[in-house]
Amino acid sequence: MFTSLLYAQEAAGEAPQAAQGGGIMGFLPIIIMFVILYFLLIRPQQKKQKDMVKMRDELQKNEKVITSGGIIGTIYSIKGDIVVLKVDDNVKIEVTKSAIATKITNQ
Repeated sequence: MFTSLLYAQEAAGEAPQAAQGGGIMGFLPIIIMFVILYFLLIRPQQKKQKDMVKMRDELQKNEKVITSGGIIGTIYSIKGDIVVLKVDDNVKIEVTKSAIATKITNQ
């Protein structure tokens, strides 16, 4: 009678130990999801941002650009972070470099 109780306690004592044995394997799906998100979302966005900063740093006089507000103009002058755009014959506006969305290239 006592032997059957000992076997039952022994079997019950081993089950929790087997369930705990996993450690890092429990975090593996989360780590894999983070790696996938990094390569699909974060890395391309960082590359795009880097290309945008490079384009803004390489702006020169007489280039046609489009601002984020949709204004199309030609760069008249650049003073630090301020760009003066010539929109029409006698119309010049000042915008920040960060407001320039794209550069128009003649193809």
